[in-house]
Amino acid sequence: MNWYVVYTKPKWEKKVAERLNEIGITAYCPLMIKERQWSDRKKKVEVPLFNSYIFVQVDEKDRNSIFGIPGAIRYLFWLGKPAIVKEKEIQAIQNWLSVPDTFDVMVDKWQKGDRIVLESGPFLAQSAIVQEVKQNHYILVLESLGCILKVEKKVK
Repeated sequence: MNWYVVYTKPKWEKKVAERLNEIGITAYCPLMIKERQWSDRKKKVEVPLFNSYIFVQVDEKDRNSIFGIPGAIRYLFWLGKPAIVKEKEIQAIQNWLSVPDTFDVMVDKWQKGDRIVLESGPFLAQSAIVQEVKQNHYILVLESLGCILKVEKKVK
């Protein structure tokens, strides 16, 4: 079965995912914890990683069954076809969200242009290129993920 991306009504991600799971369709709404500020307090709340998007694992023939759930609007399309997300990409999101907010990275005097493999944190085992070396941080390019990572140097 393939994973598809479903566009939902704003702020309905968790509700739609819960209802789909209740009727037997595997749905995944990646959540992260954020601290929100109110006038009288701060509180940690779970918010969706992707606003108005959830992932569903469903057979091609059963794809339209999600539209029986209030809040499910449409599938995300890529090149005229419903976008398919690979299982390893779903697992990468789950792994990334399961890592604590802070982690240690051992640095042995990296230099600009060095190719390295990250040994801890949410990007474990990802290869990167050192793009920039500053006094208090490094900038790394994770080519396989198409993103840039800033690694703070710890002063001991």
